[in-house]
Amino acid sequence: MPLPVTVRPAELWLGDHRFDITHRAVVMGILNRTPDSFYDRGSYWDFDAFLAKAEGLVADGADFLDVGGVKAGPGDFVSEQEELDRVVPAVEALRARFDVPLSVDTWRASVAAASFAAGAVVGNDISGFGDPAYLAVCAAAGASVVATHIRLQPRVPDPEPVYDDVVQAVCDFLAERAEMALAAGIPRPRVMIDAGLDLGKTEEQSALLLRTSHRLAELGFPVFLSASNKRFLWKLLDVDVQSAGTGTMAAHALGIVLGCRVLRSHDVRNGRRIADAVADLLAAA
Repeated sequence: MPLPVTVRPAELWLGDHRFDITHRAVVMGILNRTPDSFYDRGSYWDFDAFLAKAEGLVADGADFLDVGGVKAGPGDFVSEQEELDRVVPAVEALRARFDVPLSVDTWRASVAAASFAAGAVVGNDISGFGDPAYLAVCAAAGASVVATHIRLQPRVPDPEPVYDDVVQAVCDFLAERAEMALAAGIPRPRVMIDAGLDLGKTEEQSALLLRTSHRLAELGFPVFLSASNKRFLWKLLDVDVQSAGTGTMAAHALGIVLGCRVLRSHDVRNGRRIADAVADLLAAA
């Protein structure tokens, strides 16, 4: 495998923003509108704290912000209306305050549509477009999408996933989902693909998928890396979730070298530093 990995297409479109991703990864700042996130445990559930967190992420260099109202893992049921109540006012408030693209982390087409009407321009769907209306809603809004691999579905425990070949299974799944997005009328630079680390994967499977990120880059879509503070890092490093920052930075650097160009990050300041430093190294090479 030649290093660094050549990235094509070399452009990412998020709303009216165009990013050259030949060498530079863009950084997404994570904003959870949930009281039970695995990482922040609802530390900015209060709306003023949420807005202060968003301001800090933008100041730290976030290229765009991702708002989610339901955590991916098992937990209390969140109705469609409750998710709308969590997410839509947040998107409206962010749109009024910041000139950065906004993403909504939802697998419900109805929530995506309401969020697009409020100002979001990306649908980040960890279900792999399980809602049959999702892609049509995104296409109608001119939104970008993230196609994510998951073995079962969001919120369903999957403690012992088995694959004949996890890398090939993920590549095949994402190639199919990306083609579905193109067929729905979404342009290639608006279609991102995500291996879904820890979503129906063991720690070893997630680490292998990270090490083989070049296989996703070869599919010809911007590769979205959601490794930040994930279980596979803190389990493999034998640290608690709050101490996985160094592992996250290493994962981000490795991912960029292997072709990833979108970093979903809790720690935007260090994500931005890693992305910029690796971009300079890749450009020099």
